[in-house]
Amino acid sequence: MNKQELDLLFCSLSAVSVFRAVIEKPAMKKLCEFLSHDDGDKFGKMKLYGEFVNSLSQYGFSFSDFLKKTVYEDENEYVIRTANSNEIPPCLENNAKRELDIFSSLTSLTPEILCSFAPKGVYIPSFINEETDFNRQYELRLKNISSYGYGIFSSAVMFRVENNEIIPVHSADSIDESVFVGYEEERKKVYDNTQALIEGRPAANTLLFGDAGTGKSSTVKACVNHFAPRGLRLIELRKDQLFSLSKIMDSIAENPLKFIIFIDDLSFNKNDDCFSMLKAALEGSASAKADNAVIYATSNRRHIVKENFSDREDDNDIHHSDTVQELMSLSDRFGLTVYFSRPNKALYLDIIHALALRHGILPNAELDKNAEAFALAKGSRSPRAAEQFINSVI
Repeated sequence: MNKQELDLLFCSLSAVSVFRAVIEKPAMKKLCEFLSHDDGDKFGKMKLYGEFVNSLSQYGFSFSDFLKKTVYEDENEYVIRTANSNEIPPCLENNAKRELDIFSSLTSLTPEILCSFAPKGVYIPSFINEETDFNRQYELRLKNISSYGYGIFSSAVMFRVENNEIIPVHSADSIDESVFVGYEEERKKVYDNTQALIEGRPAANTLLFGDAGTGKSSTVKACVNHFAPRGLRLIELRKDQLFSLSKIMDSIAENPLKFIIFIDDLSFNKNDDCFSMLKAALEGSASAKADNAVIYATSNRRHIVKENFSDREDDNDIHHSDTVQELMSLSDRFGLTVYFSRPNKALYLDIIHALALRHGILPNAELDKNAEAFALAKGSRSPRAAEQFINSVI
């Protein structure tokens, strides 16, 4: 690529419209500054080149990886209309394809091409760049958009909420079903219900309840990782963020992906303001429901609302029995409830043996005796206690 071709490339980049947000990224801004700088100012231009290479550090110094990430995650009018099966004006489609060709041409750039103006023997920092056909790759992603997603939801599998905004969790738990021992029937119920969601069949809001450390949260996350390639995403909410539930449901309602809204360790006090928001969502209120999402919650309590004996003696509530019943029946509003019971001795030792073998430890009577003593000291048997015990002996 000669000087004239680089000038033409810069002019084309300056005019990008559909993928304008990509051009506004720091790495692309640095490249455009570099391309537009006068070749006669070698010192200034080399400085801009160094800043461009430095801007690729968070992408492993790969320019092509930067382009893939930013282009595929860009939430532009072209991808949104495609995802919603809306009409696409010919000019929009033509502009998008032309711009994807421009991005493809960028992946043929090398340090030598960019720095052909530099004096012989000058140090030229290197970067990685692999030629990519963005038109072909983007077309493939559009055809399978219900699996790939677009925008922020193409960047990760699990998300959390901060200040009413959905944020990707890039270091999310990568757990899968291979790590579990026991509870096959309980996990199958969760997986079957999730399979229904993925296939567009009716799926139930689900409550996973039972003793601490029995794998309720891990089951949900392993299920999400299992179905992620088929377009499943998880958005985790804390109980105090339930006021954001209707906004989140509204923001994902038209998305081609499927979502689990996950609330971990759920419990309420009887006067909890968040109670009504969750109740509305579970009862299918239009303001707090999306057809492509279900709510999965975990709790150590079958009846999620904490109730004291004094709560049954309220003389000020004329219809007190109805109030108590409403509080106690929140869990019944989940279409599916799955009970994770505390393992008996046989299952506990099965878990111990399986974990021991994974770490190259042969099960024996002494191991069993020590495992039982460990559980006694912890106050209960559980998969979590079994894992903690094995970690203490390896």
